[in-house]
Amino acid sequence: MMMTQEPSILTEGLENLQKADSNMVFGYLEKLVPDILNFGIQIVLAVLLYLAGKRVIAFLCTVLRKSLERRDIDIGVRQFLDSVSRYCLYFVLWLMILTLFGITTASVIAVLGSAGLTLGLALQGSLANFAGGVLILLLGPFHVGDYIISGETGHEGTVTEISTFYTKIQTADNQTVMIPNGRLADGAIVNVTGQQTRRIDILVGISYDADLKKAKQVLSSLAEKEERILTGQPVNVFVSSLGNSSVEVGCRFWVKSEDYWQTKWDMLEAVKLAFDENGIEIPFPQVDVHMKERHLDNMAEKSNTK
Repeated sequence: MMMTQEPSILTEGLENLQKADSNMVFGYLEKLVPDILNFGIQIVLAVLLYLAGKRVIAFLCTVLRKSLERRDIDIGVRQFLDSVSRYCLYFVLWLMILTLFGITTASVIAVLGSAGLTLGLALQGSLANFAGGVLILLLGPFHVGDYIISGETGHEGTVTEISTFYTKIQTADNQTVMIPNGRLADGAIVNVTGQQTRRIDILVGISYDADLKKAKQVLSSLAEKEERILTGQPVNVFVSSLGNSSVEVGCRFWVKSEDYWQTKWDMLEAVKLAFDENGIEIPFPQVDVHMKERHLDNMAEKSNTK
């Protein structure tokens, strides 16, 4: 009888342990289910808040943009303020989302404050670009639509956007270049279209045997025929320099900034054709070699001995 009771006792003990374990698991799951539901609800609310906040931010930025347009604010300033306001509003939106998960705004600000030095060192390039953007807008060395040349980077093109950290330019061959505002503000900037008019200098070398007066008359007549040359500005035809193998003559005149390149290309072609028609030679660089008679005699003797 004792031998048959021991297995039953062990079996009952194992069953009790299994029931106790299952009860503990079910109890833990019952306690965990509300937390999971709450977390899921928080995620759903966070997604809804983000989507709604995104629409509100877009609406506020549109209102700000239209308000600046009505006041005829420079387009570069409008782009910069739109970018800054968008970043700030998204920062506020993320703070609101974090509060849904129990993270208070004070905690976030405290963490940012304590990590300010580290963030400052890590983001010093971005901060320099932001400061450079502010300087560009305050000093106004160029505006959207101007053609600029960056002395720091060597890039050139038409400014299409001045944002918080970068200035976007479109090159002549239709490439988009993003230049950091910090580098752009620290280097020299050439604003090619900053003025309404530009001067064109046409310089060409003619042979020393060519008729100099006739060459100057040809340049003067070409300048008179060109309609894009501004009549209110002087037109100068002159001798620029006396080179090693040519006499450099020039023609200087003024045109509108938008007509600069096309007028220069057309005038260079017209000068070449007109000089050819009038028999005015445009020489290529030449070098005259003079040999002493003794050297020639030595060369002749060497050739005879051979």
